[in-house]
Amino acid sequence: MSTRDEHARNIADQQARKQARLAEKLRANLQRRKAQARSRRAGEEDARPDGLADVGAEASDDKD
Repeated sequence: MSTRDEHARNIADQQARKQARLAEKLRANLQRRKAQARSRRAGEEDARPDGLADVGAEASDDKD
């Protein structure tokens, strides 16, 4: 076998390992995101008032 063939085979092996590693990372990331979404759905609603208007009203009440 020539050096050129060995080099080409090594590059192909490296690329295959990289693709497998990236695919595994992608699966792990997707699992984390799904778990995060499920935990958010399972939690209770936030009781805090929404929006900046409520923050402004509280600030004006403090000035009095």
